[in-house]
Amino acid sequence: MEYLVKSGSPEKQRVGCVVVGVFDRRKLSQQARALDFASDGVLSSILRRGDLDGKLGDTAVLHNVDELLCDRVLLVGCGKEREFNDRNYQKACAAAIKQLTALGGVDAAVYLTEMNVRGRDDFAWQVKDALLTVEDHLYRFDACRGDGFEAPRHKLSRLVFQVPRRSDLRAAERGVAEGRATAAGVKRAKDLGNMPPNICTPSYLAERAEELGNTHGKLSTRVLGEDEMAELGMGALLGVSQGSRQPARLIAMEYNGGASKQKPIVLVGKGVTFDSGGISIKPGAAMDEMKYDMGGAASVFGAVEAAAEMDLEQNVVGVVAAVENLPDGNAYRPGDILTSMSGQTIEIINTDAEGRLALADALTWVEQNYDPDAVVDLATLTGAALMALGSHAAALYGNNSPLRRALRDAGDAIGDRAWPMPAWEEYNEQLDSNFADMANVGGKLAGSVTAACFLQRFARKLRWAHLDIAGVAWKSGGEKGATGRPVGLLTQYLIDRTRDDA
Repeated sequence: MEYLVKSGSPEKQRVGCVVVGVFDRRKLSQQARALDFASDGVLSSILRRGDLDGKLGDTAVLHNVDELLCDRVLLVGCGKEREFNDRNYQKACAAAIKQLTALGGVDAAVYLTEMNVRGRDDFAWQVKDALLTVEDHLYRFDACRGDGFEAPRHKLSRLVFQVPRRSDLRAAERGVAEGRATAAGVKRAKDLGNMPPNICTPSYLAERAEELGNTHGKLSTRVLGEDEMAELGMGALLGVSQGSRQPARLIAMEYNGGASKQKPIVLVGKGVTFDSGGISIKPGAAMDEMKYDMGGAASVFGAVEAAAEMDLEQNVVGVVAAVENLPDGNAYRPGDILTSMSGQTIEIINTDAEGRLALADALTWVEQNYDPDAVVDLATLTGAALMALGSHAAALYGNNSPLRRALRDAGDAIGDRAWPMPAWEEYNEQLDSNFADMANVGGKLAGSVTAACFLQRFARKLRWAHLDIAGVAWKSGGEKGATGRPVGLLTQYLIDRTRDDA
C-alpha cells in the first residue's frame, strides 16, 4: 500500500473515492459539508432519506455525484461528535478501510484524518493511527497455505491522508514514517507468532535474527548455543530446554543508531516457541495456542525492526531467550533445584512456570554484558494477568517509577496500553522455599505479581520494567491470531526516548 499526505479541498479530489465523516443524527463533518455544498446538497438529501444516521461504524457509498471530481463518496458514521475520541476514531477508520477494500477502487482521499478527535491535537498521531488501523485490517497470514491457495485480492493501492493546511504536512509525514515502521514491526511480530511451532523453533528465531542483521546496516546479531550457555552457568534456561530435542538459543540483536557513548535500551523477550507445560502438562483444550508463548520474543523482534526502519537515533538491544518446553525422560521435574547464572538456586514447583526461568538467566546475561540505561522484559507469563486485566492492557511492573510512567504514557499515546501493578515486598514471601533460594511459583494468589517479584530478583542492579502480555499478545476464537502487541507501545517508548535525548 502506498501512503501519501496532502492538503486540499475534498470537492476538488480527482480520486476513486473521497472518505468523509457523518456524526450521529446525520450531522455532516466539516469536510462532508464542503462536499455537500459543492454537490448542491446531495449528501444532506441522502441523510434525510435515512440511508445513514451517523451511527459509529456505519457506511454509505455514493456513486458519480454531480459536480464532484471523485468517482465515489464514502460516508462513515462517527457516532456522537462530543464522544469522537481515539477509540471511536479507530473504529471509524476500520469501517472505512473495510468498505474501501470491498469497493474495488484504486485510490482514496481520506478526510477522517482532518477531523477533531477528543484529546488529540496532533496530525502526526491521527495519520499514524489511521495507517496502523489500515495495516491491521489488511494483514493476512498465508505462509502455510497449500500450492492451490489464492489470496483474496483488492485493487486499493494508494491512500492519501488529508490534513487541513500545508503547515500540517510535516507532522503528517512524520506520522506516515512512524506508522510505516511500527506497522512493519507489528507485522514481523504477527508473522512470527502465527508461524506453527514445528517451523518456528528456537533455531528458526535465531535464523530470522541473523537475516534481520543482514538487512539493516546498523543492526548486528549474536547467537549463543547451548554449549556456550552451559559454560556461562545458565542452569535455569537450560533446565527448561532439556526436555526438548530443539536446542535453546540466546539471541541478541544490537541496533546502534545512537551515539557510541549512549547507553542502550535493552528489550528482553520470552521466546518459548511451544509450551506444553512440561511434566506439569497443560490441559489439551486450546494447547495449540501455546505457540504464542513466544509473543514477548516476537515483539522484541518487531520493536528492533521498527527502530531500524525509522533509522532511530537510539541504541537498542533486543535479547530473546528461545526455548521449547516439552515433557520427556530428560525433562526437568517438579522438585528439581536449578542453579541460575546469577548463582541463585530455584526449586521447581511447577514446570509450567518456565518462562521466568529463561528470562532470569537472560536478565543476568544482560547485566553482565551491557551497561543499559533501561531494561524492559516482556513475556506471555501468566494467565493471572489475563484474569486481572482481560485483553485490554498488559500488566506493568518495575523498580523505577519514571520508567514505569514512560512505558504507561507510551502505551496511552498509541493505544497499546499497559496498567501499573504492585510488586510489594510482602508478595515475595510467597516465593519462599525450604530447600533453595526461592521457588519458581508463589501459589494461586496474585500469580502475575509473584512472577514479577521472581524476575525482580534477577534485575536488582538494573533500571528494570516487566510487561506481562499474556492477555494482549494473541486473540482466540474466530479471530484467532497474533496481535503484534506490544510492539506499538515499545516503539512509541523508543521514539519518545529519542525525542527526549534530542
